[in-house]
Amino acid sequence: MSSEMESKQLQAVVEEDIAEAPKSAGGAQAASAVSSTGPADWALAVFSQVMLGFWAILVIFPFLWMIVTSFKTNREIQRDPFGWPAALQWENFSRAWNAANIGSYALNTVIVLAMSVTGTILLSAMAAYVLSRFDFPGNRFIYLLFTAGLMFPVFLGLVPLRFLMTDLNLYNTFHGLALVYIAYSLPFTIFFMSGFFKTLPGEVAEAAIVDGASQYQTFFQIMLPMAKPGLIAMGIFNFLGQWNQFLLPLVLMPDQDKYLLSQGLAFLAIQQGYQNDYSALFAALTITMVPTLVVYVIFQRRLESGLTAGALKG
Repeated sequence: MSSEMESKQLQAVVEEDIAEAPKSAGGAQAASAVSSTGPADWALAVFSQVMLGFWAILVIFPFLWMIVTSFKTNREIQRDPFGWPAALQWENFSRAWNAANIGSYALNTVIVLAMSVTGTILLSAMAAYVLSRFDFPGNRFIYLLFTAGLMFPVFLGLVPLRFLMTDLNLYNTFHGLALVYIAYSLPFTIFFMSGFFKTLPGEVAEAAIVDGASQYQTFFQIMLPMAKPGLIAMGIFNFLGQWNQFLLPLVLMPDQDKYLLSQGLAFLAIQQGYQNDYSALFAALTITMVPTLVVYVIFQRRLESGLTAGALKG
């Protein structure tokens, strides 16, 4: 009897040790995790947060100051640049929109971007789909030619581009400037969209071909909707870049009636500087920057998800 009792007690002790083993291991892991977070890690985390906060102030403060200043009078801007306005001067925006022709410049910009962004997305999607899905002689060479355009500075081709646009009767025209925007935007957009198209499921396209769909139907009705995240990301990316473009319109659009917003702001800065109408100038800057901010805030998640998906799939 005593031997049986001793064996049962020994078995119970072993079972308790086995049951407590995971708890002790988990505690050891937690202790090691806590001990691994030392003073250096905390200092690095605090330093990172401080730098991020400092960077946020550097970015946000000038924008907020510009918006607040746009509601001031000229006297308030000169006497107290960093103070609050005594009353909101909404007529500054009316004066900038009408008297300073910001409304006309904004309309010209929308006309050009409607053509250029649409053309960029459509042409780059078709080119990227062919280069990533079809094997043919010269495929790699054509792809490298497109990507080589990323190394071509804009200002390097301004003089020959000016003469070429004149010879083609495209100089000082909205559609001519849109074509130039498309040409300069294609390399990066094709580079990005090629990586996006490469890992889309090819079985879907093959099934569509077997069912009798043509290549055009397969692309426009099946593959293009599947690439929607990348198309949205590139659409926003090109919209922001082309909206802020200054050098190309400056060289290719000399007619003041056809100025884009970037040209109009530069002209307005000189003109209003002589007239000391700084309130209208800040109002014009606010009108110019708000649309890009609104577009980015609304489509921020789509832009980040599209860029992340393209990077992962590329």
